[in-house]
Amino acid sequence: MSQLANGDRIHLVDQKKRQYGLTLKAGETYQFSGQKIAHDALIGRPDGSIVTLSGGKKMVALKPTFGDYVLKMPRGAQVLYPKDLAIIPMWADVYPGARVFEAGTGSGAMTMALLRAVGPSGLVVTYDVREDFSQTAQANITRVMNPANLRCFRKSAYESIDLLEDQVPFDRVVLDLPEPWQVIPHAVNALRSGGIYVSFVPTIPQVMQTVEALERATVFGMIETFETLLRTWSIQGRSVRPDHRMVAHSGFITVARKVEPGLLNPAPNKFESPVEEPETVSGEAEEEPER
Repeated sequence: MSQLANGDRIHLVDQKKRQYGLTLKAGETYQFSGQKIAHDALIGRPDGSIVTLSGGKKMVALKPTFGDYVLKMPRGAQVLYPKDLAIIPMWADVYPGARVFEAGTGSGAMTMALLRAVGPSGLVVTYDVREDFSQTAQANITRVMNPANLRCFRKSAYESIDLLEDQVPFDRVVLDLPEPWQVIPHAVNALRSGGIYVSFVPTIPQVMQTVEALERATVFGMIETFETLLRTWSIQGRSVRPDHRMVAHSGFITVARKVEPGLLNPAPNKFESPVEEPETVSGEAEEEPER
């Protein structure tokens, strides 16, 4: 049975499903709207227990999911929504053992998603120019995991992407920056052949400049841009409807693959509508049946 332990980050959830985060520390007291509960009364309880505050308010004590944690953790920069944190590692195909470059670190949400994906045998290198952001991110990360395979640098990816001492190129480049097109020339050299580039930006003008830069680089193919929308539903007996609020547009994700030039690379600034060739089942034409 999973139990709440000293040093754990937990959430207290009220009847309206509102979540309140705290880190358990023996001897301390949590206060909520004039009511109190000792951390010692929480330590040792099973994960998911109902606890009662001094004024009689009941709450559920839970170890938060990763998605819950990133929405409640301290922020330096705006964090990505869980819907994007889930889909970016999938489209970037971040696998156990991968070597991933990330910029910028922000509050550390994307960094944690990448660390979870690469596992203990992988490596994440992250750049951010803001010292306060970097410190906030590292505190958020160490609160819930041991980032032994994380390398943090106070650098600008707009200026360069430096390989590590072993000079091994990165398998993936993941960017959450206002101007990712400035990083693409550096990504050309830092990313291995067959590697994947992913960037997240909130507006279409940023997407357009990013895609144009990928095309100019001549080594990126299979370029795609999309967004993710999340709509929850209310299910109450026979009353079934979409919730009135939804997490709609948050940003655009652009994905590209580094490949040998000549076949999959689009010509820059060409806006002709492509004519799709019909698919064939085999290399030989099918014979028309006899009548």
